[in-house]
Amino acid sequence: MAEKRDYYEVLGVSKTATAEELKKAYRKKAIQYHPDRNPDNPEAEAKFKEAAEAYEVLSDENKRARYDKYGHAGLDDQGGFGGGGFGGGMSMEDIFSQFGDIFGGAFGGAFSGGFGGGGRVTRRGGDLRVRVKVTLKDVMNGVEKTVKLKRNEACSECNGTGSADGQTTTCQTCGGKGVVYRVQRTIMGQMRTQSYCPDCNGEGQIVKNKCKCCGGSGVVQKEATVKFKIPAGVQDGMSLRVPGGGNAAGRGGEKGNLIVQIEEEQDPDLFRDNDDLIYNALIPLPMAVCGGKVEVPMVDGKKCEVKIEPGTTHGKLLRVKGKGLPRLNSYGCGDLLVYVSVFIPKDLSKDEKKEMEKLMDSDGFKPKASDYEESKKMMVKMFRG
Repeated sequence: MAEKRDYYEVLGVSKTATAEELKKAYRKKAIQYHPDRNPDNPEAEAKFKEAAEAYEVLSDENKRARYDKYGHAGLDDQGGFGGGGFGGGMSMEDIFSQFGDIFGGAFGGAFSGGFGGGGRVTRRGGDLRVRVKVTLKDVMNGVEKTVKLKRNEACSECNGTGSADGQTTTCQTCGGKGVVYRVQRTIMGQMRTQSYCPDCNGEGQIVKNKCKCCGGSGVVQKEATVKFKIPAGVQDGMSLRVPGGGNAAGRGGEKGNLIVQIEEEQDPDLFRDNDDLIYNALIPLPMAVCGGKVEVPMVDGKKCEVKIEPGTTHGKLLRVKGKGLPRLNSYGCGDLLVYVSVFIPKDLSKDEKKEMEKLMDSDGFKPKASDYEESKKMMVKMFRG
């Protein structure tokens, strides 16, 4: 068995080559020795595989570190391309599947991965989109929704085949492969591309006697009802995918998806900030001074009692842990944030005004130096962030 060449030598780069330099070097080698440019050339195919193996190792930080320290011996017990190399049964398809994006489409459909087994197209119905409104209660608990919509369904007359007699014939243009090939000359030489067959749309089969009900498409439009679950914690503007909820595809294809866009309705009492709930508590001035309790309406209809400490100032934010909304696809909940607004009355009776005037002259109602400093900090934070 021939001794393996140094991977850096294979790609023609230095041992300090960056990831981008490795990628460019590999692309250059792969194009140079690509099978489409070197048909029936075993030597070129071997070099093509050798370059792919070298790039597979050097583009992986862990494998590259082992290789730099121990050489090829450091990869002997590793799986994948670098462990044992392409000579151990790895095919050209494996290389294309792993590194097809490196070529940037230079070899057309050969690397696209868009063709099914045997090259034929796998038909798939189109996606449908709906908007669904949810309340905070829906967000809190999750909810099952039902929507009615019009979508393509398999034709009952032909069972979705599109054929009136159930018969199809092999496409003569592509010979049943679903793809056609074209060879073109470029500055790099001859290059072969493949594309869907225009006569059978990539299916490899042609319907001769079309179904009169669906016109050969295999689908007809009908009204349908789709049920789906919306998980707890969703947010306004999110999109959820319901597999198979979209249009059917004719002739044995797959159904498309239903894309559900979430539209959240504003709650009359609570505001939302991601997973947190915010409540504006408007309290009377005496409560701000003496302290007290406020009841916060919750999503489930219950009340949450929040304590107001004596001397609570306007704009104080109180946090109640774990009383917010559930986190989507995660554990725990957000918090309940109570924003304290102190109500300052405008219309007082004469007796009430006299009582307030007495309090103005009281030492307890006169701000101290520390109060001024705290007020100044709040002002700076408000305007400067």
